Amino acid sequence: MLYAIMGEDVADSLLKRQSARPAHLARLQALQDAGRLILAGPHPAIDSENPAEAGFTGSLIVAEFASLEDALFWANTDPYIDAGVYARVVVKPFKQVFPS
Repeated sequence: MLYAIMGEDVADSLLKRQSARPAHLARLQALQDAGRLILAGPHPAIDSENPAEAGFTGSLIVAEFASLEDALFWANTDPYIDAGVYARVVVKPFKQVFPS
């Protein structure tokens, strides 16, 4: 089943994000290589694809996991958690309707 993983950043998370980003991206690449990643990306803090110093307010990942428990475990072991980027993470089942 698909799960939406929504991380909300702490204030001024940009430096923490930058330091943990390579490890974070490696995990996402592994999901993609396994054919389980639907989409992933950050929420810019301003209306721009490249917010520069404004940074980001969180992230969204939609991926396939065997269970909610597996998705929660994966989300809670993200390098952004260890680096203190996320203030909180929410994981919910997700039903893709479009594109079909």
